[in-house]
Amino acid sequence: QVQLVESGGGLVQAGGSLRVSCAASGRTFSSYVMGWFRQAPGKEREFVATISRSGGARYYADSVKGRFTISRDNAKNTVYLQMNSLKPEDTGVYYCAAASSERLHSNLREYDYWGLGTQVTVSS
Repeated sequence: QVQLVESGGGLVQAGGSLRVSCAASGRTFSSYVMGWFRQAPGKEREFVATISRSGGARYYADSVKGRFTISRDNAKNTVYLQMNSLKPEDTGVYYCAAASSERLHSNLREYDYWGLGTQVTVSS
């Protein structure tokens, strides 16, 4: 089992940058595919990015491709999401999640563990 804690959210102006982090407990972090999701008020939770266990493969939602970068540090049990050129529509609660699989997934049902989220607000 793994516990996830997000941090680094905040308020930023449109066009700015922010990095959110997710720290995982346990010694088996490197055995999980990790993902970032977000949820805006009144909307369903949506996929943002995912990264393979080694960090060698990444996959992004079209809406963030070229602006966001997912990375991980298995020695620190941490996954990051660097967000650049932020837009007001990027506003939401950002969640990290862990999947006990070898494949990358954009479907939230494939993820087994979730953090409580961190709020990101982008002002226009």
